Amino acid sequence: MNIIEKFQTVIILLAVGLGLLLGQFAFLEKHAESFIIPFLLFMLYGLFLAIPLKGLKNAFKNIKFLSTNILINFLWTPLLAWGLGAIFLSDHPALWLGFILLLVTPCTDWYLIFTSIAKGNMSLSTSVLPVNLILQVILLPIYLFIFAGRMETVGLSTILESVVLILFVPFILASLTRYFLKKRQELLEKKIIPFFASSQIVFLCLAIVSMFASQGYYLLNNLEVILLMLIPLLLFFVLNFILAQTVGKVFKFNFQDTVSLNMTIIARNSPVALAIVLTAFPDQPIIALALIIGPLIELPVLAILAQVLLKIRKRENKEQ
Repeated sequence: MNIIEKFQTVIILLAVGLGLLLGQFAFLEKHAESFIIPFLLFMLYGLFLAIPLKGLKNAFKNIKFLSTNILINFLWTPLLAWGLGAIFLSDHPALWLGFILLLVTPCTDWYLIFTSIAKGNMSLSTSVLPVNLILQVILLPIYLFIFAGRMETVGLSTILESVVLILFVPFILASLTRYFLKKRQELLEKKIIPFFASSQIVFLCLAIVSMFASQGYYLLNNLEVILLMLIPLLLFFVLNFILAQTVGKVFKFNFQDTVSLNMTIIARNSPVALAIVLTAFPDQPIIALALIIGPLIELPVLAILAQVLLKIRKRENKEQ
């Protein structure tokens, strides 16, 4: 875990603070919103470029794990997110939508770090990564149509335009970059991909600064959001941990594979959902706030989960 990955959540919070500070200047507050989309396009271009899609076929070598991962992440989790939101956040529809969008996007980066710490199956976790990325890109528009449309938070045409611009344009550009540079792999693998991989957090933070500079007063007036999200998020983590352990026993996964299942169904990928939210809902920053607060709770939970899984491994080794 490099220094940027280790302090990613802190860096994002600093970006929020800087945005709030800059938003006190009328000129910056007026023009900040126009910078959000360009920064997000660069961020997602780097994300899609760095994901090893060439290893996609490796995921299908373990159909049992792959199908379990897909069913839990893309069927069970949206239903669970909706249900928890209905119980705890029904009086706050914008926050409820942000909560759902946070949970329906599986992580494509730091879950590998915690999988490694907990001695999980790294090759298996890496193999499902591109599947999770592709499916969330495809399914995010559907989730938005279902949930945002039902809540009447924003027009469906606005959602469609945002998804096409923010997800598919950088995805296609990243694919074209790989295609045209396939004969110059050294340049691609050693120069271009490392640059964009390391600068994703920079572009994301610049987008967050721009967003909160233009709409930051929402955060100052809605600090209770952290407390509102705490219980439903913790319940999500606990329920999915229990589910992963149960599924692991039913399908007779070994310890390493069960760790991988835990991490891939618990860790979330808020930057992708955040990119959509900042574009589709620029006048409702409370939705984005839910996606920013999520990692604050998630990172400590993943660290604790890794230690819990190690204790389970130690106990199982003693019983054998």
